[in-house]
Amino acid sequence: MEIDDIELKSNLFLAPMAGVTDFAFRSLSREFGAGFSYTEMVSSKGLIYSKNNDIYEKMLYTLPNESPVAVQLFGNEPDIMALACKHPLLQKFDCIDINMGCPAPKIIKNGEGSALLKNFKLAEQIVKICVKESNKPITVKMRTGFETGSNVSLELGKILEEAGASAICLHGRTREQFYSGEVNYEAIAKLKSALKIPVIGNGNVVDVPSYNKMLETGCDAVMIGRGALGKPWIFSTLNPETTKADIEINKKEVITKHIKLLKQVYPERFIVTHMRKHLLWYVKDIPCASQLRLKLCRIESIKEALTYINEIF
Repeated sequence: MEIDDIELKSNLFLAPMAGVTDFAFRSLSREFGAGFSYTEMVSSKGLIYSKNNDIYEKMLYTLPNESPVAVQLFGNEPDIMALACKHPLLQKFDCIDINMGCPAPKIIKNGEGSALLKNFKLAEQIVKICVKESNKPITVKMRTGFETGSNVSLELGKILEEAGASAICLHGRTREQFYSGEVNYEAIAKLKSALKIPVIGNGNVVDVPSYNKMLETGCDAVMIGRGALGKPWIFSTLNPETTKADIEINKKEVITKHIKLLKQVYPERFIVTHMRKHLLWYVKDIPCASQLRLKLCRIESIKEALTYINEIF
């Protein structure tokens, strides 16, 4: 598929996830077959007004094997969003995605993320000005609606397409559902049928059956979020072109490489605290590892982490 002139070799996308999809995790996912990936969401206001560029330089660090890659912005002020689109740190990205789906209370409180589902006019203004001021494709990630049972995706999707969006990713849940409950596959199918631009389906894709179910909507690509936590190789398991031999996974090697990649940018103290959650995800399905998981919660050094990983594997 293509997003404007960006040619993508796979219809499997890694979702933007706060605190997760840094350059290391994205790079691993791309090695395992993800065709496109996104940074964790970046505050447009923070990017413009921050006096500490080091934070954003690290957050927006990329590796060569990530190309093409998108940056995701969040905000609710059209002029600030437009300025952010032109920020020097964003020029290396192939695409700019606008977050209209984050359900976090602190984001909603500021009228950002999923709150834009209740303000069509503002959502339209943001997309219009970002398209006008940026030389990159502008895409949107959104949910079906705000309240449980609501569905504004078709109406808003048409508005955003008209405003110039190059693709829309629809998470088939409302804001109030957060990440639980049934996915509204019908809403994704209807949006795909109504729009000319690509539609990416998102929500609860964790294995081959759920992947195939999402494809039945007719969506152009499938975005995977929580299904990739501790399993960046999920993209290999879903790719019909890979064989069983291709997806033999050495988890110990993957974890070691994850840590090694992070060391290119971050100090040990950050890596230790950051990797605790990742390590727990990596060992989640391993039987009889409860005591070692408890130890992983308390690691104080990279050496200690690798020692426990050696024990587990």
